[in-house]
Amino acid sequence: MAPPLSAGSFLDALRDEGVTVVEVGDWRDHNRNHKGAWGPVHGVMIHHTVTSGSARTVAICRDGHPTLPGPLCHGVITKDGRVHLVGYGRANHAGLGDDDVLQAVIAERALPPDNEANTDGNRHFYGFECENLGDGEDPWPAAQLLAIELVATAICRKHGWTVRSVLRHLDWQPGKVDPRGVDWAAMQARITKRLKSKPGTGTSTYTVRKGDTLSTIARAKLGDAARWREIAKLNNLPDPDELKVGQKLKLPKK
Repeated sequence: MAPPLSAGSFLDALRDEGVTVVEVGDWRDHNRNHKGAWGPVHGVMIHHTVTSGSARTVAICRDGHPTLPGPLCHGVITKDGRVHLVGYGRANHAGLGDDDVLQAVIAERALPPDNEANTDGNRHFYGFECENLGDGEDPWPAAQLLAIELVATAICRKHGWTVRSVLRHLDWQPGKVDPRGVDWAAMQARITKRLKSKPGTGTSTYTVRKGDTLSTIARAKLGDAARWREIAKLNNLPDPDELKVGQKLKLPKK
């Protein structure tokens, strides 16, 4: 339980944890605060979008649609692992959920079944939408899963929360299934482990220079040229030979 972070502290927390952030327009002032309060906040909620295409997904989450105005979350996690900040404040992401679940999140204990829809979740949670069709077949790239781990850790670390403060939409609102396809027990274990480390110790970033290859980057930064495959997987690179000068790459832990 806490007042929401300021937009600046929120951004700093994500960057300190190693998140690749994209600031979209006036995200700091884009919200639904005129419709109700935001805060106190109690946790972080993860969703899937049921969309494909990063640009389209980000636009929908920022602007919403006629029956559900945006923003639809605070950050959009695209398949390449970038986190696009589209709003800050009250957002239309959680909807009505179970008051018993909220009390369990506040107490940081195991969640009961979500069998009621009587409590305003938009007021009490940070929300991240993940680009995924939600059909159980659309893949979750390693870079995207890492970004989920990082954003959840960043906010929990800043507020002093444990992994018990991170939940899925399906844990909150009856009938929801998102984020479908994510091994949640594994994700909770990853967040728990990262919370025990210092911010940003799991990954670092590197900006591609002229003449770089994944092998030379791996040799220079990780001490082993053969680890280029880890860099390719972490960044979801379809063609490891096509690097662009200025491109930012996440690097695995040494």
